[in-house]
Amino acid sequence: MSRSYKILLGLGALGIALIIWRFFAGLGASTALSDGYPLGLWIALDVVTGTALACGGYAVALLVYIFNRGKYHPLVRPAILTSALGYTMAGLSVAIDLGRPWNMWKIPLFIGDWNLNSALLEVALFIMAYVVVLWIELTPALLPPSRLTRILDRALIWIIALGMLLPTMHQSSLGSLMLLAGPKLHPLWNTPLLPLLFLITCLAMGYAMVVFESFFSGRPLSPMLANLQKIAIGIGIAFVALRVADLAWRGHLGLAMQLDLYGIVFWIETLLWLAPVLLLSRSLFLAAMCIALAGALYRFDTYLVGFQPGPGWHYFPSVSEMFISIGLIAIEIAAYIALIKRFPILAGSRSHT
Repeated sequence: MSRSYKILLGLGALGIALIIWRFFAGLGASTALSDGYPLGLWIALDVVTGTALACGGYAVALLVYIFNRGKYHPLVRPAILTSALGYTMAGLSVAIDLGRPWNMWKIPLFIGDWNLNSALLEVALFIMAYVVVLWIELTPALLPPSRLTRILDRALIWIIALGMLLPTMHQSSLGSLMLLAGPKLHPLWNTPLLPLLFLITCLAMGYAMVVFESFFSGRPLSPMLANLQKIAIGIGIAFVALRVADLAWRGHLGLAMQLDLYGIVFWIETLLWLAPVLLLSRSLFLAAMCIALAGALYRFDTYLVGFQPGPGWHYFPSVSEMFISIGLIAIEIAAYIALIKRFPILAGSRSHT
C-alpha cells in the first residue's frame, strides 16, 4: 500500500468520524449553516459540483449510444465507475445535510405526498434512481458471467434509456432550483437559461473528467482522448457565447465590467473556459483541468458566491464541513483506485454504458 493511498484512507477515516459526530451533535453545532444560508458546502460542492464532475458516464454514453460514435466505447466503463462513485458520494452528502435523514426512504415511496411542482423533488428522485442505474450498469464488470449478467445484457436498452433520461432531468433541475432564489441571486448568474446552462456545463465537465482520470489511471493520452477534449472545449466556447449573449440581452453585461467580487469571479470563470483553446496543443491534461475548474466554479458561484440572502447573513464553511467533504472525496478516489486494480474496468471490453 503506497503512502499516498494511506493518506487517502486516513482522510476518509477522519471524514467518517466527523460524519458520526455531525449526527450526534446536529447541524447547528457541526456546520455554519443558517436561515440565510440553508445550502452550504455539502450541497454546492459535493452535490451540485460533484455530480457534474461525475457526468463522464452520461457524456460518453451520449457519444456512443446517441451519436453512434462507437470508437469511444472503451471509455464507457471507467467513465461509468467515476459516475457511480461520484453520485454515491453526492447522495451521502445529501443525507448528511438533511435535518432528518432517517426519513429519506419516504421520498420515493410516499407518492401521495409528492409536490409535483417541486424541482427539489425531481432532483432527489432522479439522483436516487441514477445511483441505482449506474451500479446496475457497472455490474457486468464486477461479477463473473452468470445468469444475472445475461439478464442485464437483455435489459441493456432500457438501462441505457434511463441512463440518458435521468441526468438530463436532474442536472437541468439543479439549475431550476436556483431560479427559486429570485432577486437573491446576483444577475450575473440569475437567468431563465440556468437549466440549460447547467446541462451544458455537466457535459463539458464530464468529457474533461474522462480525460483527467485517464491521466491518473495510467492510460496513454491517445488521439481519442484529444478528440474528446476538443468536444469539451467546443461545448465550453458555446457556453461562454450563450452566457454573454444572455447577459447582453437582459442588459446586465455591464455588471461584468465592475471590478467587485462578482465581476472578478465572472471573468475568472470565463477565462478558465477559454484557456483550453490555447492549452490543448501544449497540455491535454491542463486543458481538461481548466474545463473541469471552470464548470465547478460556475456552479459553486451560482449556489454560494452569487447568492445574496440579505444584510447580516454570512457564510463560511466550518472545519467539520470542509473535512467531511475532503474525506468523501478521498474515499471516492481510494475506491476508484481499488476497483480499477481489482476488476477489468480499464479493459474496455464488454462495456455497457
